[in-house]
Amino acid sequence: MQILGFLGYFLGYLLWGLYYVFQNFGIAIIVFTIVIKLVLFPFSVKQQKSMAGTARLSKKQKELQEKYGNNRQLLQEEMNKLYEKEGVKPMGGCLTMIVPMLVLFGVFYAVAYPLTNTLHINGDSVNKAVSYIQQIPGYASSANPAYQQIALLKIFPNIAGTDAIKGLFSVADIDKIHMFSNGFKIFGNVDLLSVPSDYGFWSWYLLFPVLCFLSNVGSQFVMQKVNNNQMNQQKGCMKVLLYALPLFSAYIAFSVPAAMAFYWIISALISLVQSIVLAKVLGPVQINAKSEARHVALMYENEAKVPYVYAPQEKAASGNKSKKKK
Repeated sequence: MQILGFLGYFLGYLLWGLYYVFQNFGIAIIVFTIVIKLVLFPFSVKQQKSMAGTARLSKKQKELQEKYGNNRQLLQEEMNKLYEKEGVKPMGGCLTMIVPMLVLFGVFYAVAYPLTNTLHINGDSVNKAVSYIQQIPGYASSANPAYQQIALLKIFPNIAGTDAIKGLFSVADIDKIHMFSNGFKIFGNVDLLSVPSDYGFWSWYLLFPVLCFLSNVGSQFVMQKVNNNQMNQQKGCMKVLLYALPLFSAYIAFSVPAAMAFYWIISALISLVQSIVLAKVLGPVQINAKSEARHVALMYENEAKVPYVYAPQEKAASGNKSKKKK
């Protein structure tokens, strides 16, 4: 948790910088997601190559399974030899899917603790301010204990002028918090700091978990189609993550601030477009063509290194030509 908290603290600098520029947290999240996708693009390329490479070897894998199906140890050894020969890492996509998940949890810690992880305000002052609003007569917070900083951020415009708040924060911090609290509305009156579960199943906020589910299912579906269904052949952690992610995203999006769900939706949509582009450039057909070209080039290179051996007729003919020249 400390590692994820540190990641949220680090990502908070980028979120705050983008918010400062655009003065709207929704726009900041969109730009933030694009930046994260650009940083993680090499991992996406590696994942695509792993999937395409595994798909390219599917026929050879089936042949090995038919031949050594009764001997699992020998089958695994032959499979490893095949992967090594072809330069394919079948589990190479696992890490590339874990890294975005870590970033997602980092975003959660930046959103759930906006004052300490995004604005980077002193934690002791923030905790004292949270205790202060809990003692205000008539104030009753229904917020999850993990979201007390969000509750403080929402009520802050009403208490910014009190002596208690002025005694806890500097004038610069008060201005920063006040400005930050006004930028979480999108599409009119939708508050990105609201948690869908607080409104039940019959509110517009239910759209966030629903869209999370649909965008992730759509992204996985398109990835399978554009890569000729080779993802169906993935095993281990990749297969679990691929099919569990949409349901997991919907469940999480229902119980966290809408800002995190919004990030997840934007991320899934960008991933969908990215998958289509990468599949066109690094699909099984393209990978197979490049592999064949490398094999042909290597064959010619090896042949060039082998000295030419004359056949007897050629050797005699060569000798007669030498005599005639003399």
